[in-house]
Amino acid sequence: MDDGEMRARPGAPDLRLASPAGRWLLVAAVLGSALAGIDATVVNVALPAIGRDLDAEFGALQWTITGYTLTLASLILLGGSMGDRFGRRRVFLVGVVWFAVASLACGLAPNAPVLILARAVQGVGAALLTPGSLAMIQASFRRDDRPKAIGVWSAFGGVATAAGPFLGGWLVEAVSWRLVFLINLPLAAAVVLIGLRHVPETRDPDAPRRLDLLGGALSVVALAGVTAAVIAVPDDGIGAAPVLVPASTGVLAAVAFVVRERQARAPMLPLSIFASRQFTATNAVTFVVYAVFGGVFFLLTLQLQVVVGFTPLAAGLATMPVTVLMLLLSAWSGGLAQRIGARLPMTVGPLLCAASVLLMLRIGPGAGYLTDVLPAVVVLGLGLSVLVAPLTSAVLGAVADEHAGIASGVNNAVARAANLLAVAAFPVIGGLTGAALSDPAAFAAGFTVVLWVGAGLLVVGAVLAWTTVAGHSPAAPDDRGPEPAHVHCPVTGPEVMGRRTPGA
Repeated sequence: MDDGEMRARPGAPDLRLASPAGRWLLVAAVLGSALAGIDATVVNVALPAIGRDLDAEFGALQWTITGYTLTLASLILLGGSMGDRFGRRRVFLVGVVWFAVASLACGLAPNAPVLILARAVQGVGAALLTPGSLAMIQASFRRDDRPKAIGVWSAFGGVATAAGPFLGGWLVEAVSWRLVFLINLPLAAAVVLIGLRHVPETRDPDAPRRLDLLGGALSVVALAGVTAAVIAVPDDGIGAAPVLVPASTGVLAAVAFVVRERQARAPMLPLSIFASRQFTATNAVTFVVYAVFGGVFFLLTLQLQVVVGFTPLAAGLATMPVTVLMLLLSAWSGGLAQRIGARLPMTVGPLLCAASVLLMLRIGPGAGYLTDVLPAVVVLGLGLSVLVAPLTSAVLGAVADEHAGIASGVNNAVARAANLLAVAAFPVIGGLTGAALSDPAAFAAGFTVVLWVGAGLLVVGAVLAWTTVAGHSPAAPDDRGPEPAHVHCPVTGPEVMGRRTPGA
């Protein structure tokens, strides 16, 4: 019997990290999560080349990013539930194959609409494989081996995230932007082969038999409607039908989603978890600060190429210090939060990030990397290092231990939804229209406006953290609120160039 035929006993994971089966499982989980992690960073670097090759305007490039994030953010909780119900390895591998087929469609896309559609389909695959990557580790390894396994998974995930922009920039310069997507195919094939042969199947025997497919569909419509409306504003005006129709549809779908989640016997998002004031406050901070990160990173990569004149490779390498600093400091930051609580780090972190965003005002025509770009990204790396691990700890500490999975999943979805809406809204705030990529002066002016707005939002996030986040790490028992009705498969926390808090 090969490793793939094993079945982990419910409640008794038995794999050792030192065993061949344990190492193979970890390889599959790392490579699978790397698929989604790398793709989240390499595409930004390729956007100018995609725009030139497909004759795509700025709005189409926004949808190239938001199409992927839309389906991923909307369906990631449903993906975790499917893993619990049908088998985590099975759903993980289905997600990998789905992701690979969509990547092939992206790489062969003849025009922007086909690329956008393929990216949305790719996001569905990511929503299936992302929660399964960590869930297989948590469900299969023995408890005493699990922290080390998660640490290895986190470290290599950080390396993949760091390598993404470099790989993307090199592929765009050396071959074509299409290889940014096609490179996923051999990686996915390796994951499938390893998974089928070596990864044990696990599932939750107590998982709800019904999946909240309606809730997932409503969440997609809600986010898609709002996103489409925001992206259409610069070209059509706020009172035009292309804005009002999707906006109205999105709002109605959002209301229907809330009603559905309140009434569903097995909701995708148990709303009772938000009865914890601490959990709600921490996710509010997450939404504010990750919106800024999503919007600023999206535009910074374009600013470096369109305005400063960096090559795709140089633009990809420019932000690597952020990831390096987070890899070096996140464990220290997590330990600090355990000693002093999350409030102070979650206040100082956004303030450091606000300072870095203001330093980015120096990144304009003729800017130098060492004098103008590096100081900003170093301060940003320090700010994120201080912030991310304590934020994840605060989210998990706000609920009972048995609900850590759904808490982390919700926080992940909040962060991704914030990124999605920011990529749509920040260009509108900066007045960047469809021809922005061909007008460096106009793009630079819009980027400046976005930076000031982003810095202001980060200050708001710091104030929100100071006034709402508890000064101690765990939430008080009476602040946890009613327990959610169902526990879903644990998924990772926010993944903006960071690593997960050890032990989370």
